[in-house]
Amino acid sequence: MSFYDYLVFIHVFSAIIGVGPGFVMTYIVTKASNMTELKHAYRLRKRIHVFIMIGGALLLITGIWMGLMNTYLFHQGWYIISFILFMIVLGFGPALLAPRLKPIKEILKRYRGEEIPEKYYHLSKQLFLYERITNLILIVIIALMILKPF
Repeated sequence: MSFYDYLVFIHVFSAIIGVGPGFVMTYIVTKASNMTELKHAYRLRKRIHVFIMIGGALLLITGIWMGLMNTYLFHQGWYIISFILFMIVLGFGPALLAPRLKPIKEILKRYRGEEIPEKYYHLSKQLFLYERITNLILIVIIALMILKPF
């Protein structure tokens, strides 16, 4: 195997490790029926997020490295669009997801009682919308990487 083949190997496994868990993060917390379960679900999300960060960083590094090794990729539409979409997804974290997660974390930290407060549902609905948009963009990126349509 060439060094480039190793990069492709790492890139594919990074996608599995970094993108795959992101598809279940919303689902994990939507099944909670009380505050104890909800708090536990958010603790699980936090632990899963470590895989997403590591996998995402490796995806970016290996993707750019492969482009630098084969500069023709910078002239491929699927590569350029995938890169742009990935940068948008990376920006979603601090720009859209973190600000919507912050008040939810406050509720989880301060709320006493077992019934999930109505305010949580309103806040989580906004967060989950952006998480689903992020997942949709990631699906488009994966499709572009597999199909290489242009």
